[in-house]
Amino acid sequence: MADLRDLGLSEYEERAYRSLLRTGPTTAKELSRASDVPMGRIYDVLNSLEQYNLVRSQAASRPKKYVAVEPDAALDRLLADKKRELDEKAEQYEEIVEELSDELEAAEPIEGQFWTAAVGLEESLDLLLERLAAADQYIVMVAGHSSIQFDLGEVGDRIAEQLESALDRGVEVSLLMTPEHVESLPPSVGERYVERLAPHPSFEVRTCSSVPGTFNLIDDVEVCIEVPNPLDPDEAFAMIDLKDPEFATEVAGAFEPRWLDAEPLDLDPASFDPTSFED
Repeated sequence: MADLRDLGLSEYEERAYRSLLRTGPTTAKELSRASDVPMGRIYDVLNSLEQYNLVRSQAASRPKKYVAVEPDAALDRLLADKKRELDEKAEQYEEIVEELSDELEAAEPIEGQFWTAAVGLEESLDLLLERLAAADQYIVMVAGHSSIQFDLGEVGDRIAEQLESALDRGVEVSLLMTPEHVESLPPSVGERYVERLAPHPSFEVRTCSSVPGTFNLIDDVEVCIEVPNPLDPDEAFAMIDLKDPEFATEVAGAFEPRWLDAEPLDLDPASFDPTSFED
């Protein structure tokens, strides 16, 4: 059951405020008896409630009297205080993250080959998002068949958001698909890429009739390879992330001629026709 302590008041402060609501204007001595707050603590409690703007005092009266602020106003003030505390905490955490990011990025990168894998749609998506977020220079996305990065709803939105973040920090994004893949995309997916990604000058889409599988090349350092479900090729089964500069360079070399031969896809929002992405 919720109580005022959930919003930051102490037990004595809650007792005193609730008692003031029942008694109306009263003195500290009378409030101490009504609330069971010890007389030795009642003035500190009332001063604290005044700082929260939950009670008002009538200094002109002798002895001094106190009255509770209306509950709606009191709760709004307590909520505003809590939100302010959370905002301050969030700023502190952001500063800590920024400091730690600089410190941790100073560590030596992994040399040689290292690979990891994720099985299942959500796990595969998390791994892909993590690696896209690590890109510093460029991302190459090659989609030879249906891929989680073009899925509908939240999945596709999360990929698009990560690509937007990459573009905003200066990463170049190149996307290569087959013409058949483009034609099979639902209009909502095409609109998302046109409206949110195409305006960036560092984002480019091209089509090629021969696209080797589905993978993502990141910074000439690592390759994320999407593994389709053997029982349903249109469904992602796993994601393999291979950090191997030598292998990534080979992949980039094989990709380059296909990219040069590919046809640029017009994603100009002014001339975009959503029906062009329908079957």
